[in-house]
Amino acid sequence: MFIDSHCHLSFAPLREQLSEIRQAMQEARVSKALCICTTLEEFESVHALALAYDNFWCSVGVHPDNEGVREPTVQDLLDRAGLPRVVAIGETGLDYYRLGDRSLADMQWQRDRFVVHIEAARLTGLPLVVHTRSASSDTLALLRSQGGAQGEVGGVFHCFTETLEVARAALDLGFYISFSGIVTFKSAADLKEVARFVPMDRLLIETDSPYLAPVPFRGKVNSPAYVPWVAREIAQLRGLNEEAVAAATAENFLQLFSKTAQ
Repeated sequence: MFIDSHCHLSFAPLREQLSEIRQAMQEARVSKALCICTTLEEFESVHALALAYDNFWCSVGVHPDNEGVREPTVQDLLDRAGLPRVVAIGETGLDYYRLGDRSLADMQWQRDRFVVHIEAARLTGLPLVVHTRSASSDTLALLRSQGGAQGEVGGVFHCFTETLEVARAALDLGFYISFSGIVTFKSAADLKEVARFVPMDRLLIETDSPYLAPVPFRGKVNSPAYVPWVAREIAQLRGLNEEAVAAATAENFLQLFSKTAQ
C-alpha cells in the first residue's frame, strides 16, 4: 500500500471530484492521505475531510506564500492541533521565490509566521510540514535557532527541490525528506541524486495534488492516486522494487505522523 503524505483535497477541482478520487486511490492501492491546510480560513473544510473519511488526516497551518489572510497565533494553532485527526503543524516555512521589488528584509513577516509554527510544533510535539523555496538558508537557520533541543521539533521538508547539501542539513536536524512528482521529470537530474542519497528510513512520497502531476500525467490535474508513480521512480533510481519503497515510505509516514495510529 502507498500513502500520500501531502495533498490539497480541499482545493478545486479535487473537492468536486472526491468520490472519483477515492475510487482511483483504492484502485491504485493508495491507502491513506494527509490533507494539508494552507490558511486558517481553510482549516474547517480541510478538517471536515479528515473527520469524514477514516483514511484521511489533516494539518493546521498557514502557507508562507499566502498574504492577506488571517495571521495565526500560537494559540490558534494549539487550539486546532488538539482536535481529532489533526496530526501536523503546517504547511509552513519560507518562500522568497516571488520577491518582486521586495528585499529579504521585507519578508520578516514570513519569518515571524514560521517562528509561530515552530513554537506550536514544539509545544504540541506534532511534526512540522516545511515548505521552503529560494529560502533554504533562512529556513534551516530558524529551525536551528527556534526548534529547541536536538529532536524537540521535527517533521518533513515536503516537495523537496533543494540541493543535496540542504537535504543533508535537514536530515541532521532530524527531518524527513518528501519527494513529489517533480522527481519523475527529466529536468530533475540533481533532485534524482538527492532521492538516491536520502536514507530509506527518512523518505516520504507525496503528490502535492492538484499540482505537479508525475510523468506520465505531467500537465494534468494531480491526484493522490498518482503517488505510486513517485515511488516507482525512486525505486528505479535506487535499484529497488516499488513495493519496497511503498512499504518503507508507509512505515515512515506512520512513524512521523504517529497520531494517525490513535
